[in-house]
Amino acid sequence: MKNFFLALVALVLLVTSCKNSSQSPFVKKVGNYSVVTIEAPDLSGISDNGKEVLNLYRFAADEVDAIYWEQYFGDKQSLLGGLKDSMQKVYAEINYGPWDRLDGKSFVEGYADRTPGVEYYPSDMTAEEFEQFDNPDKMSPYTLIRRGENGTLETVWYHDAYKAHVEKIANYLKAAADITIKPSVKKYLLSKADALLTDNYYDSDIAWLDMVDSKMDLVIGPNETVDDQLMGLKRSYEAYVLLKNEEKTKELMQYVSRLDEFQKDLPCDEEYKNFQPGSGSNIFSCDALYYAGKANAGIKVIALNLPFDAQVQKDKGTRTILLENVIRAKYNNIIHPAGAVLLDEDSKEHMSPEAFLWNIAFREVSHGLGVKETVNGKGSVDEALGNSAMTFEEIKANAAGVWLVCKLQEKFDLKHIFTKRDALTIFFVSLIRSERFGEGSALGRANTIIYNYLSENGAFTRKPNGQYTLDLAKMETLLGELTGIVLKTQATGDKEFAQNFEAKYAHHSEAYKSDETNLDLADVPIDIRFDFQTRKSSK
Repeated sequence: MKNFFLALVALVLLVTSCKNSSQSPFVKKVGNYSVVTIEAPDLSGISDNGKEVLNLYRFAADEVDAIYWEQYFGDKQSLLGGLKDSMQKVYAEINYGPWDRLDGKSFVEGYADRTPGVEYYPSDMTAEEFEQFDNPDKMSPYTLIRRGENGTLETVWYHDAYKAHVEKIANYLKAAADITIKPSVKKYLLSKADALLTDNYYDSDIAWLDMVDSKMDLVIGPNETVDDQLMGLKRSYEAYVLLKNEEKTKELMQYVSRLDEFQKDLPCDEEYKNFQPGSGSNIFSCDALYYAGKANAGIKVIALNLPFDAQVQKDKGTRTILLENVIRAKYNNIIHPAGAVLLDEDSKEHMSPEAFLWNIAFREVSHGLGVKETVNGKGSVDEALGNSAMTFEEIKANAAGVWLVCKLQEKFDLKHIFTKRDALTIFFVSLIRSERFGEGSALGRANTIIYNYLSENGAFTRKPNGQYTLDLAKMETLLGELTGIVLKTQATGDKEFAQNFEAKYAHHSEAYKSDETNLDLADVPIDIRFDFQTRKSSK
């Protein structure tokens, strides 16, 4: 009887525990990020030295992850160690802090909502105080702004602020350089190690673009400015460990020589597209093996276009990288299911994974087009547009990218792979699912702006059942028109127009809110999170 009673108590406790777990408000939030297993790669064609290089890349990436926690939030363990709800802890790990990436709101008691400058600036610093701060280093993407003992502002270089981590990364890269058999890889790794220790990245960016004969790639360092929503200047550390798909890369590379043609085709006045991309640009197709830092926070990137340095882009060019395994994962887990919810029957048959991939390719290519410096002496586009710069850059890339795909369809370049209707249909579905990234991100705001602009001008009709009928000809015209507006705003550095345009269009419509509900009811995830698998190298 006693044993029965103890067993009954244990059962009650178990049921209660399960009930409490299922009632966690973070179960649904975590569930919005579908788990995608990144399978251990087939390394049969990689030498033992190459496998060890990959291991060193991953060690370096883990140090980048530690830096990013400090950049964005602060002390990782002070947050995670205090969370008792296991689902809340997972959600904090997804977001790299106590703030929801979708709206910037705090989901941990005791923490206020995210500040626009996170840990790049003092929390009490205003934009006006920054403008009055007389120090040229403040404009560097690689300095933190801190308060000195007397309360005045001062700058701290990244390599000083994160010295211990940076030195470990440099040592891993130097160790990889010692064992690689590729001279181009060795040159890049040694140059990148030096860049991380000095915050001078020009030479390492050039060396990276020259590294075209390696089956592996490593993107590492402070790259994007999307987390700096105060001044739009400071770059976040991130890392991607990649394995090149060589056959697909050969197919993509034929378009590199046509960057000048794409630049000339842009729908705006000549003076607003006067930038000449360097001749050393390239396009890679890769499978992602590992993400770290900003790359792994919240919404996962599916393609890259780097470096962001305008001088490097002019002198050498950029590298566009399509992350094919992640693209497939997003299409299968999110895009295709979302299309089933959002589209009318005539449009559903035009859901094409190939069109999705090529739209992404030219979205990234478009990042390297347009202008990088204003045409009227206001400095760089980033400096002139401030915290609107990244949002306008994302509008440009998304709108211009699919517009260029449509033009290539007319020239019969991609006609054998998919149709123009496929490209515009998949773009529209991706537009709505990307709105779910929230107004707290530049990409979420950009897609909201595009949706509202198209809606205002009659590019689609939303039926009472929540499904859309698309006017594809009008959509294509409007995307060209919007591209022209953005290119002019960037070239003239018209910050006031940018802010007013963003204020007008960067808000979720009632139709979108209904779309969001329908996607939620259909259990379409907002994004993905990774389960990275590893395979031990065989000797």
